[in-house]
Amino acid sequence: MTFADLNINTPLRNAIADLGFTTPTIIQERVFPAIMSGQDVVGIAQTGTGKTYAYLLPVLRMWKFTKEIHPQILIVVPTRELVTQVVEEVQKLTTYMSAAVVGVYGGVNIKQQMITVSGGMDVLVATPGRLLDLVLNGSIRLKSVKRLIIDEVDEMLNLGFRPQLIRIIDLLPPKRQNLMFSATITEEVNDLIHDFFNAPLWIEASPMGTPLENIEQICYHLPNFYTKINLLELLLANKEECKKVLIFAATKKLADQIAEEIEPFFPEEIGVIHSNKAQNNRFATVAQFHSGEIRILIATDLVARGLDISEVSHVINFDTPDVPENYIHRIGRTGRADKKGNSITFVTKAEKEAKEAIEELMNTKIPRKNLPEELEISKLLTDDESPKVEMKNILVKLPPRDEAGPSFHEKLEKNKKVNNKIRRCEQMKMKYKKPKTRGMKPIGKKNKK
Repeated sequence: MTFADLNINTPLRNAIADLGFTTPTIIQERVFPAIMSGQDVVGIAQTGTGKTYAYLLPVLRMWKFTKEIHPQILIVVPTRELVTQVVEEVQKLTTYMSAAVVGVYGGVNIKQQMITVSGGMDVLVATPGRLLDLVLNGSIRLKSVKRLIIDEVDEMLNLGFRPQLIRIIDLLPPKRQNLMFSATITEEVNDLIHDFFNAPLWIEASPMGTPLENIEQICYHLPNFYTKINLLELLLANKEECKKVLIFAATKKLADQIAEEIEPFFPEEIGVIHSNKAQNNRFATVAQFHSGEIRILIATDLVARGLDISEVSHVINFDTPDVPENYIHRIGRTGRADKKGNSITFVTKAEKEAKEAIEELMNTKIPRKNLPEELEISKLLTDDESPKVEMKNILVKLPPRDEAGPSFHEKLEKNKKVNNKIRRCEQMKMKYKKPKTRGMKPIGKKNKK
């Protein structure tokens, strides 16, 4: 099947032709007629399979021009990067249409966004927190929303956006079409679907946890952090093979630590993005990685869902993810658009159980590769890796006291003070050697007339 076989109008067909797309992906092919039928839809597909166009094409196909300034299509996503990304894709598809799109997210001045949305829009892309802020201050009204799309809903719930998401849904008009897309469906996601969706049609492009076929996966078993750093330096030194490398770290601290260790070997080739970085810095770093100005990008799992960067040659998991689904999201950053990709995972003894959980989810083994002969095995350990010496807290039983007297001790001499306040009349008597009588009437005598 080609895009020409779908019920796509001329403006969309021209935009797709300009982008050079001819064949829809599996999820795009299956979801298009379902959404066009007006049913609620839950789409399950891995990262990198074209989920964004899967919902954009049919909803833009059904869009109709109105003079209404409030949005007809509402797309809610978990991260700022994903807002920017979806807005760009909408703009590409609406090149020959008059549909206006606006993206809003937190971390920037809300007043500027209030001015932007006041100009009107047809498509609104937003993170839950900022969307709710703009709705509550009256800048945006949701009365005209005909289609709600929630993308990467499992990640949204993991980030704690459930209360905001539920409140947003409650503010929407009851007559609407609900669309939800995710790579995994958790129990919490199921509850959300049960409470707010109307007999949704489930469309699964591939079983959850199935790795992408065009990604070659390998793993290395390593003893500690600094040996991981040594191996990372060896791999990155091969610039012809590792042309564009995305390195994932579990925490912001680890991401900064990796960058600090390898920066001297690859100056001006490394970028780091995580939630502690300023928004402008994150956007600029991703743009540099996208354009090829920097070759190596170190990121946390939070931004794994919000990156759509083509031609990533290698994804390196510096740590093995505790959550098996996160492994699928990580490696999905490479091997996109039918191109071959490579995934390399570093595994320590403490991470073997996490690796086994990933293999169980995928129902396949990650091939283990022998360590390079030139790799230096470090004996240096970090504080977290150093063995902890646990001291027993032994309580010493004190001998009984023969005679315990009262809880009393004699005061020191300097503390034996008494209140010796002397009245003024006594002071005068001591000073003048006689009582002070001036101004007093004599006792026992009568005043003479």
